Amino acid sequence: MNFAAYLKESSIGSINSIVNMAIIIIPLMIIMEILKNSNILESISKKLNPISKFFRISNEAVFPMVIGLIFGLVYGAGVIIESTEGKDLSKRDLYVLMIFLAACHAIFEDTLIFASVGANLWILFITRLTIAIITAYFVSKIIDKSSDNKLLLRNK
Repeated sequence: MNFAAYLKESSIGSINSIVNMAIIIIPLMIIMEILKNSNILESISKKLNPISKFFRISNEAVFPMVIGLIFGLVYGAGVIIESTEGKDLSKRDLYVLMIFLAACHAIFEDTLIFASVGANLWILFITRLTIAIITAYFVSKIIDKSSDNKLLLRNK
């Protein structure tokens, strides 16, 4: 095996991956800023308010959740990082968001890939979504209980 050829190929592949991610992430960030500054993001968040209430997360956490759900962790990470740097997301929001996305990221793309090699599309889709919802819901409950216990201990 030629090490120089391997190094060249892996370098070119890495650069191509970075460029492809930038092609998607940069426009997403620009769109997110435009939506945020024009208050469109706020109206979208209000329409998705039942999701934030169910998981007990802020409305600001719903948009990164939807982006991660549709586009995946790599592309959703850009939106999540941007939201975190803007102080829009709390640690609690991030925990619930990451738990949800760990089970259910890029749901359409991944499901179609697995279906192309023989997996049942609907079983995979519904199972991933159900596991993500149940897990994130219980994590949000556990975080609430541990927060309540810490508050009770402080007050004694």
